Amino acid sequence: MAHDVSEGLTAILTASGRTFSLLEHVEGRSAEEAAIARGTPLSMGGKSVLMRVERLGEVVVVVGSDRKINGRQLRKALGVQRYRFSSPDELRSLTGLAYGELPAWASPLFPATLVVGEDFAARDELVFAAGSATRSIRMRVFDWLALAQPRVVVTFTEPA
Repeated sequence: MAHDVSEGLTAILTASGRTFSLLEHVEGRSAEEAAIARGTPLSMGGKSVLMRVERLGEVVVVVGSDRKINGRQLRKALGVQRYRFSSPDELRSLTGLAYGELPAWASPLFPATLVVGEDFAARDELVFAAGSATRSIRMRVFDWLALAQPRVVVTFTEPA
């Protein structure tokens, strides 16, 4: 299914007419390794995390690769009391992907809500996994916001 996600994502981007680059690279086991493999700054990366959030269900949360989630701030930003990170089995069941392969995208690829903080939405460019540990998408954040249509909430991250 990872191949299907990667192909579906590139088809969406190509059909949009927006400018993007598909990067092929060696697998990185961390955000730092992925940035080196892609030849991009760590701060340009977007990490995607699947969560189960009360009243919202499945949520793909996107944070900068140079940031980490502050749980208290995330709960406040989403207006909820509880959330949890999805297990590897839950991630694979919903998306067909493993950790490190989840793109900064939700619908129509996955039945989930896409959430990003204002700090990340204000960046110029981003690079994120394209449904594979060895393929990434690089594009302008402005274009990503228009196409992926995330729910933008107050900042919920802090420096890693």
